[in-house]
Amino acid sequence: MKITVEMPNVSECQVSECVYNLEQACHARAITVGDGVKPGCDTYFKAGSHVKRASEIAGVGACKVNGCQYNDDFECQAANIQVGFAGDSIDCLTFSPR
Repeated sequence: MKITVEMPNVSECQVSECVYNLEQACHARAITVGDGVKPGCDTYFKAGSHVKRASEIAGVGACKVNGCQYNDDFECQAANIQVGFAGDSIDCLTFSPR
């Protein structure tokens, strides 16, 4: 069974060492953002290889950062997001405090 829902896409990912990153794009089916306070990419992980399916562009499945202006009932309402480095953290760069 496939479930189809509209969600913001990850328009850019600067984290080239992530297993889901191919050519600055995220190819996970969906990502989760945040730990309740910080807008980190919870889907990021480093591995020796990358995904092979480049046809899928990631969406934002859940956002746990209730303090973001785009968060509505723990779902992102931004048109799209960018993921990249904020210091040493890998974060949602679209995060904007309320």
